[in-house]
Amino acid sequence: MALKNLTAAMNETMRAVVWQGNAFEVAVLDVPKPTIINASDAIVRMSRAAICGSDLHIYRGTQAGAPAPFGLGHEGVGYIEQTGDGVSSLSVGDAVIVPFNTAEGHLHTGLTITMYGGYGNGGDLGGTQAEYIRIPFADEGLIPIPSSHANNSTDNDMQALMNDYVMLSDIFATGWAALDFSGFSAGDTVAVFGAGPVGLMTAYSAIIRGASTVYSVDYVSECLSLAESIGAVPINFRQSDPVQQIMALEPNGVTRSVDAVGYEQVNRNLTVQPDVIIHNMLRVTSTGGGMGTVGVYKQPSNNTATAPRAATFDPEVNFSMSDFFFGEFRWEAGPSNPIDLAPELVQLVNSGRARPGFLVSDIISIEDAPSAYRRFERHDNTKVVIAFD
Repeated sequence: MALKNLTAAMNETMRAVVWQGNAFEVAVLDVPKPTIINASDAIVRMSRAAICGSDLHIYRGTQAGAPAPFGLGHEGVGYIEQTGDGVSSLSVGDAVIVPFNTAEGHLHTGLTITMYGGYGNGGDLGGTQAEYIRIPFADEGLIPIPSSHANNSTDNDMQALMNDYVMLSDIFATGWAALDFSGFSAGDTVAVFGAGPVGLMTAYSAIIRGASTVYSVDYVSECLSLAESIGAVPINFRQSDPVQQIMALEPNGVTRSVDAVGYEQVNRNLTVQPDVIIHNMLRVTSTGGGMGTVGVYKQPSNNTATAPRAATFDPEVNFSMSDFFFGEFRWEAGPSNPIDLAPELVQLVNSGRARPGFLVSDIISIEDAPSAYRRFERHDNTKVVIAFD
């Protein structure tokens, strides 16, 4: 009987968003439901999973990585469905955030080599855009949602809260870290290049943290309107040079600047130019100021079966070290670590000081994921969340 039950569990399937290696195309397929492999594992039943701008690098076929097919998604929240015998701090039914990075000291290796170090990029970890996901080293690798917040909320309130908490799995933490990378302090002026999800979270974080003025640079009018709605000054680079627009208001430049786009950034002609933002940051940042880069950059790659358009983009960037040296700048780049930032960011949401779910424009079922990816690619939505409840 036990063997029969084990066999049945191994044969269970679930719905998942899958990358099959075809540019500008994803599929929703039946795939094996994950099971406990190690005593430290947990299975999370997903409540919300978000589509991230980083997923678009895979979707466009420009991000070389693991062989296809594989499940997509690295942002999510859900409920503990099952735990291994070695999991001590989590119980079945607990609400948790699934951070994009796996627990430090275990699987969180090669982070500077792959796009991220965890979910949604191939291998055996799977992606969050699925009904279930296996989390290794769950005690350290999951972020608990305060039970008092979950237990005292109505169903509608909890759904809204899940939209807030899903942002902590990546983009709220990434926007927050971008400011840390730049050396931000309260009272600083900030220019954020990019008003996609990460850029908007950077601007939102700067406002929460006491920036005197935040400039949001983009060309998509809906994104700039959303930036303006949270208190940022919109700068449309299609209208004129964004640096000149900002310098007209900040003659000495801004204290901090952030690249929230990465290697697929575009110039005023909407042509991909991977170095346009760093040059603008060097021009607009005041002497002794700081710069933070959280937009993803890839290594040069030939076209592959998984990334059929990888060679289309050259991520190499050239800029003047003389400008950097005599500007006396600091510059830090890299991914964030939501696990490390969790105590502060969870408290901000739990207290109501931060409601990052304002960014969500579309809540869909998993079956609608292919069309949602197409809309996201066209900038027809701001942030898409897949709802499983």
